[in-house]
Amino acid sequence: MAETKNMILNMGPQHPSTHGVLRLILELDGETVVKLTPEIGYLHRGVEKLGENLTYHQFIPLTDREDYIASLSNNLAYCMTVEKLLGLEIPPRAMVARVLLTELQRIASHLIWLGTFGLDIGAMSLFFYCMRERETILDIFEACAGARLTINYFDIGGLRKDLPVGFEKQVRDFIAIFPERMKNDYERIFQDNKIVRIRTEGVGIISKEDAIDLGLSGPLLRSCGVPWDVRKSNPYCGYENYEFDIPTGKTGDVFDRYLVRMEEMRQSLKLVQQALDRLPGGAFLADDPKICLPPKQKVMTEMESLIHHFKIVSEGFEPPVAEVYHSIETPRGELGFYIVSDGSNKPYRLRFRPPSFVNLESLAKMAEGKLIGDLIAIIGALDPVMGEVDR
Repeated sequence: MAETKNMILNMGPQHPSTHGVLRLILELDGETVVKLTPEIGYLHRGVEKLGENLTYHQFIPLTDREDYIASLSNNLAYCMTVEKLLGLEIPPRAMVARVLLTELQRIASHLIWLGTFGLDIGAMSLFFYCMRERETILDIFEACAGARLTINYFDIGGLRKDLPVGFEKQVRDFIAIFPERMKNDYERIFQDNKIVRIRTEGVGIISKEDAIDLGLSGPLLRSCGVPWDVRKSNPYCGYENYEFDIPTGKTGDVFDRYLVRMEEMRQSLKLVQQALDRLPGGAFLADDPKICLPPKQKVMTEMESLIHHFKIVSEGFEPPVAEVYHSIETPRGELGFYIVSDGSNKPYRLRFRPPSFVNLESLAKMAEGKLIGDLIAIIGALDPVMGEVDR
């Protein structure tokens, strides 16, 4: 009598439906996933160890390369951790600008998620609509920092430079067109599509209890019905003074994750509008020459300014001997930095708490017992960025 055995299949690290350099070792009974084991490390660069050999300021650009879809969020989390270590007070203009720009970054990140997720499950037209609006946001970032992906605009103490002329008009023009396009283009193509609903509803369910036990955060946790958001639970950048809701789901499936992210974009628009309306004038960088380059040095060339800046912080930067942790709500969940200072101008120990790494742990729980065809939608709905998983 013939013996029946399960099949072992490697999905990735080149599979076109996986996000980033991720390898999954699947044990299959026919088309049913019996066991799933993620294999990570293909993008490991030793960034935490690099951070221990760079000054606090020199490390900021490396944070861009972790979650490269939301580099401003990474900049913010790291800069705020160092500012917490120093007890540094940030000017109001910089504080409001940080909220405004990171909420635009949240929308841009969710747009690239929605577009690529549509490609994963066959809704190709959606990708082109999402990229259209994302390009508008990247135009705003380029006007601020001269970069579109790894932006490196936030600095310890505030912003690297002031917001550009015409910034407010650019943002208001985007706010005016985005809600209608969400309704007429994204929702019409995606959630009104019967095939999309079949492929997402009831797929990749995880319970509220399992989500909490696994330490999930961001849209994954909120789609299970848990209204937890760092901007509300541990407010930073003055979020306690803004009005916004925390969208939640009911069943914790792939479709709920879509609904949560869509509503998050609407809430981010509200936050951007409020930040624009209250954006004050004044300084954009803290007035502390031992930490921040004085604005008078603007007469220097860009290279001279950079050299002078690093000279100041390497000679006069004196953080206390202490350890700090600070986290923020990125598009993928809670991103935290843990820093141990020995009083020098470099961290003694630097550690990330990346949401994608923690969220990836839930993949086996969601996929086991499901069809391999469902696995593509489940991976896509996780929205993992492997740069911050591997570090």
